[in-house]
Amino acid sequence: MRIALFTETFLPKVDGIVTRLRHTVEHLQRNGDQVLVISPDGGLKEYKGAKIYGVSGFPLPLYPELKLALPRPSIGVALEKFQPHLIHVVNPAILGLAGLYYAKMMEVPLVASYHTHLPQYLQHYGLGMLEGLMWEFIKAGHNQAELNLCTSTAMVEELRERGIERLDLWQRGVDTEMFQPHLTCKNMRTRLSQGNPEKPLLLYVGRLSPEKEIERIKPILEAIPDACLALVGDGPHRSALEKYFAGTSTHFMGYLIGLELATAFASADAFIFPSQTETLGLVLLEAMAAGCPVVAARSGGIPDIVTDGVNGYLFDPKDHRGAIAATERLLKGQQERETLRQNARAEAERWSWAAATGQLQNYYRTLIRSQSMSSAA
Repeated sequence: MRIALFTETFLPKVDGIVTRLRHTVEHLQRNGDQVLVISPDGGLKEYKGAKIYGVSGFPLPLYPELKLALPRPSIGVALEKFQPHLIHVVNPAILGLAGLYYAKMMEVPLVASYHTHLPQYLQHYGLGMLEGLMWEFIKAGHNQAELNLCTSTAMVEELRERGIERLDLWQRGVDTEMFQPHLTCKNMRTRLSQGNPEKPLLLYVGRLSPEKEIERIKPILEAIPDACLALVGDGPHRSALEKYFAGTSTHFMGYLIGLELATAFASADAFIFPSQTETLGLVLLEAMAAGCPVVAARSGGIPDIVTDGVNGYLFDPKDHRGAIAATERLLKGQQERETLRQNARAEAERWSWAAATGQLQNYYRTLIRSQSMSSAA
């Protein structure tokens, strides 16, 4: 199969969407398919054998890490040369609109997938009044697709309630070869805790942006005075967070990738994830694969991954003491924490990227076969 993949974000950016797309492209190519990635220009021309067609763009005002790339006629030239059997648009927003257009023009099946809960993000950027309009925009784009994929059952249900049709689940995936419990390392723990490896170590990994609600971790630190917090990642909210966490045992690590990131997960006592805007929360699976017990908000796609009291702890985001109680319980129960670690790893081992991509390929083949039969008729 020849798959044209439109995405608003790709390498060299680091986030959960890029992680999923990176593994998907790699496995599609490995299985003999050909992929053309159309994305904002990040300077790369190829990834794992897939060609990348970069479209020049400009930084998004509210989120400078993201580039806004506008559709242009040269995309059509690239697609005409590639001759895709199917077009897959990830989070159709701006550049993705070209994918919707060319799927109709070239009469090939269109798949759209939903990864970023943009309507909820608006609340955190002072634009909540636009939420209804955003949902109408999302519905108009997604309902042009023959198949709409979500990464959690919660998002399938929410999008269905919002009037989006032809929905299905794209199963989760995690690199269990990279993220492993045995990578625990005293040197990394010392680094994360700023020289205090004997103290309880809390970890957050992800974007430093308002919608992640990282401020909600501060009361946990105040309730557990000897605990340290390491924030791994970067983003537009970093300077505000540095001021907010001033005077606490918080270390801003910046980005960690690959083995360093896997070692950070394995070396922490608890992974704290307060976000209520997650369509899945891929980073939770990475923590679990590394045997790092999770304390997370019971919201969005997170309960698809974390079973409270079995492989992590969930808290009610409306209960301001919920996250504190869950973290205290985790840190006090040594035997229970070890059981959670083992169960978390066992859950992660169920979800390989090969299986997730195999499921996606089956969706692709079904749509291409259906289109061929319709054309023949």
